[in-house]
Amino acid sequence: MFARSPAIAEPKWCTCSVFAAGSSPVDSSNVTSADQAVRSRGDRAMSTRLHTVRSLRLPIAQCALAVLACTGVSNVSAQSLTIGSHNVAVADPTVPRPPTTPCVVPLYTNASFDNPSGPTPINYTPPAGCPGPWEKVVLTIDTSMVGTNQFDRTGSIWLGGAILYFGTTQEPSVAPPSATTWHIEKDVTDYSALFTASQAGHSDFVNYVEGPYDGKLSGSAALYFYPLANDGNRGRNGDNGGHGILQPRPDLVLSMNSNPANGTYALNTTADQYTATYTSLPRNIERAYLEVYAQSQSNDEIWYSCNPNDQGTLSFFGCNNTAFRETEISIDGQPAGVAPVYPWIYTGGTGNPGLWEPTPGVQTLSFVPYRVDLTPFAGTLDDGKTHSISMSVFNANQYFSVAGNLLLYLDHGSKQVRGAVISNSLAAAPTPQVVENLTTDASNNVTGGNITVTSNRKFAIVGVVATSHGVVQTEVAQKIAFSNSQDYTLPANSEGENIVQTTTVDSTTTRTDGHKTVVLRERHSYPLKLNLGYFEQADGSYQQYTDVKEQGYRQSASVFPGYFLGAEATVDNTFDGNNTYNWNAAGQFTGATDTYSHQDYRYRDSFDECYSRKISSKDNALTGWVDGAACWMGSNNLSWRDRFSQYASSVYGATVQLLP
Repeated sequence: MFARSPAIAEPKWCTCSVFAAGSSPVDSSNVTSADQAVRSRGDRAMSTRLHTVRSLRLPIAQCALAVLACTGVSNVSAQSLTIGSHNVAVADPTVPRPPTTPCVVPLYTNASFDNPSGPTPINYTPPAGCPGPWEKVVLTIDTSMVGTNQFDRTGSIWLGGAILYFGTTQEPSVAPPSATTWHIEKDVTDYSALFTASQAGHSDFVNYVEGPYDGKLSGSAALYFYPLANDGNRGRNGDNGGHGILQPRPDLVLSMNSNPANGTYALNTTADQYTATYTSLPRNIERAYLEVYAQSQSNDEIWYSCNPNDQGTLSFFGCNNTAFRETEISIDGQPAGVAPVYPWIYTGGTGNPGLWEPTPGVQTLSFVPYRVDLTPFAGTLDDGKTHSISMSVFNANQYFSVAGNLLLYLDHGSKQVRGAVISNSLAAAPTPQVVENLTTDASNNVTGGNITVTSNRKFAIVGVVATSHGVVQTEVAQKIAFSNSQDYTLPANSEGENIVQTTTVDSTTTRTDGHKTVVLRERHSYPLKLNLGYFEQADGSYQQYTDVKEQGYRQSASVFPGYFLGAEATVDNTFDGNNTYNWNAAGQFTGATDTYSHQDYRYRDSFDECYSRKISSKDNALTGWVDGAACWMGSNNLSWRDRFSQYASSVYGATVQLLP
């Protein structure tokens, strides 16, 4: 928070012992016993412990932030699970809630999404009993599917043109008349500026009930507004002398849709663009971010299995343009950022819906957007002119469904901020390399081999703005490494395709504000190891299998505020599983074999907050789970404050958050 300079008085110092709350150890080795068959929030008797993480000599203001980040009652929350259940089971944590009593604003209640004539309307009014600012705002979504058969469906929730939620549905896994149900929670406090005024919105779930597809879809959604805890005089974004205890949040949340009644946008080819035109942006923008969703659909759904165009329909799913996709961001036609495409797999995905019951793939039910830092362009956006922000998907092959929110932080001490982009080395498009090593028979038919596509990018964008608190320079430097390897085995009437894909994005953002420099380092890693096969046996019977060796989402973030206390957090969400469908020589389905899955979710940070849960299933029923195995003394410990996010966001000046 302070930088040493001859012109600045030496700050007063304190010795600060940083503590973290935790729990006494609990034996979780026998997770399948009857007395542990059902666990819910608060089931464990927990005794609070305090242990010292470290003692530090810090400036008083920095010490206050550290103490603040390390206070808060432990509140570990996760889905209640039942051994033997076929209902949806996920390892992800739910959002830890503040101790204050929330005001609840329903967005829709028990809405049917079957054969709709249009989106479900939402009429939102701010909660009169809980005026902002809020400690936390949580979106909850409860969805139900009743039936024996249905496709996975895509859903989204919009308010004031901004997208609050984007994800897909679970296919039926519970026999009717009981329902397949699932619960989603998302911290949407970053959209607080959107919630201060009445807004129109809509929920865009579309489910067709026809023929054998009898699954009926319905659901409810609500916003929970938590008043400030402890100190009602706290503020954010420049209140209370420029630094409130609450972490800074965006001052504006803007849609990319010109018509707020619209939904997602389809990009069919590389040349297609989703463009937002802004004619009257504020002239005191200090930071800007774009939240990017790029969901593969239709011919692009299994894009990680696609092959080069010269190989026709060699791919297991017959798609082209290689197995490389990437989202490109531009401002006024100038390259401005890159967003990797996550390989989401839906519950009907890979032609094997039995694999995803009861546990869906990583983020299948609720996508996590990728946030592109556009802050180097803040000075450009401040010039009072009309500006366009565009999104495209390189190698799109019909099609990607895209959406985005523009998040703006304003300089509260100035009506006019001026600045410019100093340098920009980002190329307009990637240059992927394709290598084909295939074998053929005498008729030139491909019998096997390997196809690899790689892409590597390295760039830096630097911009400056003259703010009320001095000249601020922001450099966003990124290295993006992508690789996809496909091994083919193609005997007569059979096909095997083994995929190994890695996407890694290393980002370093350096923000220099006068004598103070803050560095944020982030890494996103998306490993995917997937084997697909369709094999005919000598007797005419055949099998189709999907073997997911690994589908992962890994993210880390480290913030370094000058020479003061740094902080780090990591999240690792991984799925693996297998399912094989069998048919006899007459083409009659004879059942599934080798059906199992695991999901392992882990979170850790510098404040000794930790969460881990691993769940297991076999033959589409939950067989067990283990909580806290990756945490100190085997106990989960998360604070409702999200200590890492609060500390890192406060010293960085914008949201840094890994938990949902």
